[in-house]
Amino acid sequence: MNNLIQLKGTLNERKSFSTPGRSTFSKGQSTTSKHLEFLKNNLEMLYSKWSGDSRINGALVSVFYNRTVPKSKRIKTLLSKGSEPSNLSIKGARFSNDGQEKHIITHFISCDTIKINIKKLDKCIKVLNTCFNGEIDNNKLKEVDKYKSFIENNELTISTFINVVTDACNVEKFDILNNTTGVDIDTNDIISLYDIGVPLDVLMEQLGLTDDDYVKIYDNNFRFKNTFAINKFKKQVPYLISMSVADLAQYDYNSFFGPQLTSEIITIPKPNQEPVVGVIDTLFDENVYFKDWVNYKDLVDKDLPRESCDYEHGTAVTSIIVDGPSMNPQYDDGCGRFRVRHFGVAIHGKNSSLTIMRNIEEIIKENPDIHVWNLSLGSSLEINENFISPEAALLDRLQSENNIIFVISGTNDKNATKSKKIGAPADSINGIVVNSLDFQGEIPSYARKGKVLSFFNKPDICYLGGDDNKGFVTCVGTGEKPGIGTSFAAPWIARKMAYLIDILGLTRETAKAILIDSATSWQKIDNDKTDFIGFGQVPININDIIHSKDDEIKFYIEGTSNMYDTYTHNIPVPIYKDKYPFIAKATLCYFPRCSRNQGVDYTNTELDVYFGRIDNKGKIKSINENAQSEGETTGIKEQEARKNYRKWDNVKHITQILKPNIRPKQKYDNTMWGLSIKSKERLEKRDGEGIKFGIVITLKEINGTNRISEFINQCSLRGWLVNEINVENRVDIYNVAQEEIQFEK
Repeated sequence: MNNLIQLKGTLNERKSFSTPGRSTFSKGQSTTSKHLEFLKNNLEMLYSKWSGDSRINGALVSVFYNRTVPKSKRIKTLLSKGSEPSNLSIKGARFSNDGQEKHIITHFISCDTIKINIKKLDKCIKVLNTCFNGEIDNNKLKEVDKYKSFIENNELTISTFINVVTDACNVEKFDILNNTTGVDIDTNDIISLYDIGVPLDVLMEQLGLTDDDYVKIYDNNFRFKNTFAINKFKKQVPYLISMSVADLAQYDYNSFFGPQLTSEIITIPKPNQEPVVGVIDTLFDENVYFKDWVNYKDLVDKDLPRESCDYEHGTAVTSIIVDGPSMNPQYDDGCGRFRVRHFGVAIHGKNSSLTIMRNIEEIIKENPDIHVWNLSLGSSLEINENFISPEAALLDRLQSENNIIFVISGTNDKNATKSKKIGAPADSINGIVVNSLDFQGEIPSYARKGKVLSFFNKPDICYLGGDDNKGFVTCVGTGEKPGIGTSFAAPWIARKMAYLIDILGLTRETAKAILIDSATSWQKIDNDKTDFIGFGQVPININDIIHSKDDEIKFYIEGTSNMYDTYTHNIPVPIYKDKYPFIAKATLCYFPRCSRNQGVDYTNTELDVYFGRIDNKGKIKSINENAQSEGETTGIKEQEARKNYRKWDNVKHITQILKPNIRPKQKYDNTMWGLSIKSKERLEKRDGEGIKFGIVITLKEINGTNRISEFINQCSLRGWLVNEINVENRVDIYNVAQEEIQFEK
């Protein structure tokens, strides 16, 4: 097997070459004066409604688009005032429920802004009818300068007119979105309001509600205390509700324990300086043989009664992380043992998500030395199609702000329907979400499925989790028990992540990329299974993750995105008989900031990856034929970009398929290969500046020849610092670094 290679060298950076030009229509689009008249009537009705409502000091206007729109095709001038872009007033985004995934984006603007845009539309209608016979498309846009004097005489600029007509072609209507239609809100629900600049207590006072009617959680998030308050709120201001989610976590983990096993005596040495993994789970039973390896803290309300079953799940999860291979020698992962800092935050049955969230945030703040956290708790309720759960949003924020990663179980379905969606917090985008396979490698009866927000690939990966009373041997206070389900698949992955980060010294971005990449293959992905298994099954042994086969070259590059393009055109892929005898695959991971109030447009930053040969025009011929950076002329629509190129997803995997009669690739004038990471922002502010990434690239020699020595030599000649990840050396370095130095007195 070949060692994993790190390439360290200069990555170039550049700003975007493109400068904003005039807006245009997409292919086949046009706008009519009749449609502008329709939109004007929409705004007139909304002005009439909002000008008579002084409670929110403004207007909530939802834009119903006719498709999934990229940021470049969101409205720019409509709903704007002066030179301010319309994007600044966005308060939420979701997809329509008609099955076509059309954007509905909600803005908060002043009534004066509505009035301004009514006049703006009226003037554009006049220009459209007079100069363009009531309809305009791209061909007619080219003639717009001919009518400059007429347009300006109507108190419009050419750019305003162009922006209005190109904005309008993507908009079906303006309206008020009511998120409470068909939804029963009760006192268990956490309600999130649109951010309209009015403090929650002031708004409630205006509605005649007091502290006896609601409890504030944070910002504009609260929970009603009684049905009277719910009905009063829904009757008066239902349009203010951005989203709602049940503050209820129901854990059915006990149904996934097999019968008690006959315990064998297991011994374990005293802990030394092994890495520490954080576990957030149910309570921990200290009557176990590995108790010295666990630092335990009980955070459950002391007034709540404890039962013996409250200690089983958390203890079993921790037993795998500490000493899983000793209990399951046939599944020894080669990672050794780990110490655990265990925090008990839940008991069996119903728990408050709010309380668990507050505990998690405090735990992370107080334990900055822990990089890997295992969270095998999950809700029995399904995730929402249009927004991330509060629990997952918290985990995503903590991961974007801290150098940590959560390994999260994909949740289980005790009814074995295989149609139930995963539950919170398995909709975390930044975390690693783990689903299960049975021990024959098949999807188990209890499997739940993704995707998240109808788009993000979750779960990320899968691992063995058992089924039909056959599971991993775990240790609880009463002895050994077989643990079955995603709760017991996740800790095996947490062990691997801790090994990669804490022992081998990899960044979390690279470690996540390597782990996910190890689950992929050179074959075509079975789309029927991805919702259950993600990118695939992670190998059992860590050596199969950090090494590659003799005919493969696996290397990684780390970097930081500070500008639009971070790139290198300096990767020397070996040549044989004047051609490249390789196919390639690559996995990119990064941890973006996210905005829950943006609904389906959740991640703030997009890193787009290009890897491949450099053609004779100096452009990277990416192995997945990605051409998004070429602009609108490529004809790639937003929905297609999300589906085929994972646009806005923070995990990108691109690959070439190993076909039976595959041939070597053509060599261009430039014999180097290139890598480019292009950054794009969803919001006006730049959240992605300084965002770290890790990318793992594998080259497979199609003739079965081992060319790693040639690759290393060529990389060194091209100025790369080449580090082979020798596991034995890294382990020795880790052990030496953990030794305590005794100074002589």
